[in-house]
Amino acid sequence: MAHITRYDPFELTDPLDTLFRGFFRPAQMGKDMPQIRMDVKEDEKGYAVHADIPGVAKDDIHVSIEGNTISISAEVKKSAEQKDGENVLRRERHIGRVSRSFSLENEVDEASASARYQDGVLELVLPKKTAAAAKRLAVQ
Repeated sequence: MAHITRYDPFELTDPLDTLFRGFFRPAQMGKDMPQIRMDVKEDEKGYAVHADIPGVAKDDIHVSIEGNTISISAEVKKSAEQKDGENVLRRERHIGRVSRSFSLENEVDEASASARYQDGVLELVLPKKTAAAAKRLAVQ
C-alpha cells in the first residue's frame, strides 16, 4: 500500500526551522518560552525588574528572595462571566499558575527590597546587599 503524505510548503524540516518559525506563521508558546516577560536593569546600588503580568490581581502575585535568586509566581484566574446563549469559539488566554525564577550576580538586601504592581506591570526594586568588611584576626 502506498504511503501518501500531504505537502505543506511552510513546514521546514531542516535546522533552519527555528530561524524562520515566527516569520511564516505565528510562533507557538512552548514550555521553553517564559510566560512572565521581564526586563532587568542594574546600576551600582541595585537592580530594577519590570515584569509583565497582565490580568492578575495584586493579591495573587508572590515574590520571594533567597540570596541572589528571585522567584515570581502568579495565579491567573478564570472569569466566570458568561452570558446566556453565548458560545466560546476560541480561548487563547492562559488560566492557571505562571512562575519565573532567575539569579542575579549579587545578593539582594531583602529588608529594603520593594514591589509595586500597576497596570499589569510588576516593578521590583532590589538593592544590592553591602559586602561586610573583612575582619582581621590578631595572631597570638
